[in-house]
Amino acid sequence: MVQAIGAERSAGAGRRSAFGAYLPSVSVNASTSKGNTGRTDNNTGLFIPPVRSYSGGIAANVELFDGFRRLANVRGASATAAAADAGLVNQRFQVTLGTKQAFYNALATEDLVRVAESQVRRAQQQLQISVEKLRAGSATRSDSLRSTVDYGNARIALLQAQANLATAQANLGRQIGVDQPVRAVPDSALPGLPDTAALRASPLDEAPQVRQADAQASAARAQVWTARAQYWPSLTVAYNDNRQGIKQPQGPLFGNLPDSYSWRFGLSWTLFNGFVREQQQVTASVARDNAEAVAADTRRLINAQLTQQIAAMTTAYAKIDIARANVAAATEDLRVQNERYRVGAATILDLLTSQAALTTAEGNLVQARFDYLIARSQVEALVGRTL
Repeated sequence: MVQAIGAERSAGAGRRSAFGAYLPSVSVNASTSKGNTGRTDNNTGLFIPPVRSYSGGIAANVELFDGFRRLANVRGASATAAAADAGLVNQRFQVTLGTKQAFYNALATEDLVRVAESQVRRAQQQLQISVEKLRAGSATRSDSLRSTVDYGNARIALLQAQANLATAQANLGRQIGVDQPVRAVPDSALPGLPDTAALRASPLDEAPQVRQADAQASAARAQVWTARAQYWPSLTVAYNDNRQGIKQPQGPLFGNLPDSYSWRFGLSWTLFNGFVREQQQVTASVARDNAEAVAADTRRLINAQLTQQIAAMTTAYAKIDIARANVAAATEDLRVQNERYRVGAATILDLLTSQAALTTAEGNLVQARFDYLIARSQVEALVGRTL
């Protein structure tokens, strides 16, 4: 963001400078001097002591005609400023996207920690049931061993989830400029699916990356006209007014000193410069062609990415409902398998399979929410507005 803001400021200064080229350049000077030696008057033979002399002047010059170079520079500077403005908007949405990704990743990772904690509790309960059944003689040693392994794997998964959470919170802190881990706290419900038909119908010209690329192409086209301006003559006019004498000057313009001024009109026309103009013309034309190709490709790229992210957003939103149904079904299946195992109608393998299915379903629900939020943020970054 600092770099994007700096680029916008520089482009604004460049545009002011381009307009300022139409104004005359004005300079003033003033000086005073006194030596330490006098002189002898040749006529009278008298000694004249050192005197102080004063001088002041003003000069102004302006270019009347430059082969339309300044006009092309103004157009190029305006296009560069427009590109910087679009770049700032794009950078703001990219930073927002990065922050949302870090935020949602921290939320999802914390949800996965809760999933892992639930997995540990279920595995611990199952281990306790297996041990009790083993003591009662209604289960085998293998059941308790498998429950022990499942409990150990659940604890390992929890440790890994907690490590991932610490990393995600540290990354979120860095993203928002805080020198410590930051916990993400959801402050709103899951946003609904936006109108995808309206998104597809919105013009691509509003996308920040497209606006930036188009403005850069306009700036490159202006540079071609700047290069062509070298084939025209240059006409300038200058004015100089100097005053010099030994009297004490009066006022800021030294009005009581002898005046000497001049006007100068100049015409300059480069007829041949060793094909330097031709080389600059070709370079500017190549840069223009490249910029126009980049602008066209950027438009196609944003269109393809928008289609991809809309499809990903729609798919992830549909997967949320499916994942919720899977969690409900897996929860009920685990309850049934628990009861069946208690009465000896199911094996430990059936129970462990149901537990793993529930853990997977809960993780898929977390991932589906995360995928939807990230895809939605990607769409916002592409179109340059909040949905």
